[in-house]
Parts: sequence; structure tokens; C-alpha cells
Amino acid sequence: MLPGSQNVLSISPIPEDHLSLDAIIGQFEWNLFRADFLPAALAVLPTLEIAVIVCERDSLPGVWTDLLEHLKHLPHPPALIVTSTHADEQLWAEALNLGAWDVLAKPFDRSEVLRTVGLAWHHWHNQRHST
Repeated sequence: MLPGSQNVLSISPIPEDHLSLDAIIGQFEWNLFRADFLPAALAVLPTLEIAVIVCERDSLPGVWTDLLEHLKHLPHPPALIVTSTHADEQLWAEALNLGAWDVLAKPFDRSEVLRTVGLAWHHWHNQRHST
């Protein structure tokens, strides 16, 4: 499979988000770590090499933008994917302009999750090994 860290962090207070992601990416030897809120996520980041973060926008207003600020200070920041039940062009443009990797609509589509997480991982891996 993919070399290097295959750790994905899911940040959401919605248990179904974690379960859906685990059902999709778990079968591909990805390690899914879960955090319900930002403080728990920030506690995980120094202890694990996280390649990709999938963060809920709707139930956690402002969290993904706060998270981006924290990620800027990491030597090898994970790629951030923002999720929303209202994933429209405005959110996509805002997320990309602020530095997120991509946006995923919910409910999750298996092929979209695999494509987006896979591309985010490759981006992170290339950045990690180019320095």
C-alpha cells in the first residue's frame, strides 16, 4: 500500500461521521483516529504523524479555520479536508483560498472519499519528502 504515515484524523462531534469514514478508508489499511472537538484533535497532533485531517464544518463553526492556523506551525502539516452537508461552491472557494486541501459533501460518497483522501495523502507525502 502507501508508504509512510497512513494516519487520518477525523474531527467531528457526530459519531456517524467517524463510522462512515472508518467503513470507507479502514479497509485500505488507513488508520483513523477520532476527535470530537478541536482540543482533543490538538492533543493528538503532537503525538502522531497525521497525514490527512477530515474536519466537520457544520457542527463545529469556526473550528476548521482555527485548525488551519494551528497547522501552519507544524513542520509537516496534514492536508485538511472540510466536510459539510452544505458543501457548495462558496465553501469550496473559501476553504481552498484559506489553505484547506478540499471539501467533501455529506453524506459521504465512497469513491469521493477515497479519491479526496488519497490525493490529500499524496500531496502531504510529496511535501513531507521534498524538505
